[in-house]
Amino acid sequence: MPEFIGKTLIVLGVGIVALGIVVSWLGKWPGEGTGLGWLGKLPGDLFIKRDNFTVYFPLSTSIVISIVGSLLLYFLLKR
Repeated sequence: MPEFIGKTLIVLGVGIVALGIVVSWLGKWPGEGTGLGWLGKLPGDLFIKRDNFTVYFPLSTSIVISIVGSLLLYFLLKR
């Protein structure tokens, strides 16, 4: 059991590093600004700006990330 946990943590760590490299690479993509500029600006993301405060809640972005992550895990862990 401890071997499984160790290997799982290593795979998760490598996956997070790979995801970080991909996201930083997309940020340098030539063209219309950043490669992931649309992320966080989807319809359904709540942005309220008043005189004294600003509230931002990325509702749609959270749902999209959750669906993509769930699909990735489903296909990667499918036996």
